[in-house]
Amino acid sequence: MSTARTHPATWFVIAGSAMAGALYAYVAGEDINWDWQNYHDYGAFALVHGRFDVDVAPGGFQTFLNPLVYLLPYVLRHSLSAPWWGLALGALHGLNLALIWWVTRVLLGRAADAFTITAAVLIAALSPMALSEVGTSFADILTAIPILIGVALIFRDDEDGGRRFFIAGLLMGAATGLKLTNAVFLVGAGVSLLLVARPLLALTAFGAGSALAGIVTAGPWALKMAREFGSPLYPFYNTIFRSPEAPLGSIADTRFLPQGLLDALAYPFYWLVGVHPSSESPFRDPRFAVVIVLLIALVVTALWQKREVLTLRDRRLIILFCVSYVLWMLAFSIQRYLIPLELLAAPLIVLLLVRLIDAWREQAAPERPSRSVQVVVLIAAAAVALGSQPSDWGRRPWSDPYRPQLAQALQQPATFLMLQKPFGYLAALLPEGSRFYQLAEIVVPIVPGGVLDRRVRSGLSDPLPGGIWALYFANSRPDYQPRLELLADYDLRIDETRPCEHLWAPDKVEVMACPVVRGAISAASTAGLKPASRAD
Repeated sequence: MSTARTHPATWFVIAGSAMAGALYAYVAGEDINWDWQNYHDYGAFALVHGRFDVDVAPGGFQTFLNPLVYLLPYVLRHSLSAPWWGLALGALHGLNLALIWWVTRVLLGRAADAFTITAAVLIAALSPMALSEVGTSFADILTAIPILIGVALIFRDDEDGGRRFFIAGLLMGAATGLKLTNAVFLVGAGVSLLLVARPLLALTAFGAGSALAGIVTAGPWALKMAREFGSPLYPFYNTIFRSPEAPLGSIADTRFLPQGLLDALAYPFYWLVGVHPSSESPFRDPRFAVVIVLLIALVVTALWQKREVLTLRDRRLIILFCVSYVLWMLAFSIQRYLIPLELLAAPLIVLLLVRLIDAWREQAAPERPSRSVQVVVLIAAAAVALGSQPSDWGRRPWSDPYRPQLAQALQQPATFLMLQKPFGYLAALLPEGSRFYQLAEIVVPIVPGGVLDRRVRSGLSDPLPGGIWALYFANSRPDYQPRLELLADYDLRIDETRPCEHLWAPDKVEVMACPVVRGAISAASTAGLKPASRAD
């Protein structure tokens, strides 16, 4: 069997996939998603400029996630002009399609031809969550690249000892170290290795590779968190590590978890009709419902015909897919985290459909699919692709890229007190040398007398030439008002004698930057305060 390294179409497929990703990023527009505004951009900015020991959680508790995975989007965005950084990022994300082409050829073997491969690539190309992240700062689609390469290596037929399993472990371990939610795919891949010819060798090599890569990608950050806050995963899993700087409890977003077994079983069929209990943003995805229907049909077929209709490698793939999916649902049920399986569903659907048709044609292993099989597979792929609808995390047209203009009063290094979120992206836009303190974090509030509290007080005692400013939204929802009363904790108040300045957020929401002075007033007075505005 030829591989992606020797196939004559390899470079054409790679170039086409990159071009498709770049084109979609251009059509979709500039990425301004909420997480980018909150902590994606800040995390990389802080890593580059050494700001983690200066600022105080500008991105809230997410500030303390490993920032390494957001470095590439940050570098592209801040070193290239619009729209070129978006096209470059989109081209990188588009490489997932080339990997699906490779994975499909590996999984289908002799059944892989132009029709079946085209069907798989078509299904993957319109994957709703993957498509929604093309050209954005999200890490899910970026880390899907090493995960898919790892899957292809695991399922190749090469007789090379444990080397390919070690490399697969390196890739999937690195993806997990960069973003811990990818651990579900790492475990799923490990469980699938129990069915290989030499499982002990495979698991040892895979485990060694994943451990090494995880230590390299996550170890330095975990060590920094442990030294500074007493927990390698600060502020998460604090019931285990007991950092004094975080609440004694579990920080987990449980909004998307299913309410019982029946609800969990229904999730793929919710997605089929556009109901989205696993995502804030609407989407529609028939892939997982189709996988379930095809699996049931194959089980019924095998029982009816009293014979195996799936190969051993097919069963390994199904185990990887199902174990990863169940772990994802138990741990998160957040749709974005499922992108590797969403993409992998494409070759799986084609594989299951080919096996089902072959079983009823009483051809368990044909040399090549017949023309009728090819037509059925293409029609099914088109139906899945057209039945999909991507999410929208926030974009703006490239004709109007985000370039905020700073008022004269904000052009000197200053201390900025954040009283709402998301404002982390402003750290890279406001004057160099400024300090940024998030006072309004609710999930992991600043502990009085703790490391972060002392940092705030130390910074306030050492004034910068631009003064102190409070940042909050001009027109907030009634249930999301700026917490101006937090200023009193540091003996501060809004300076009513000076006007506020105005900024515009990427989504065209007005941001207030109001001057702050010493001398706290009562919380009740602060809560009702409306500072003067330069526009008033």
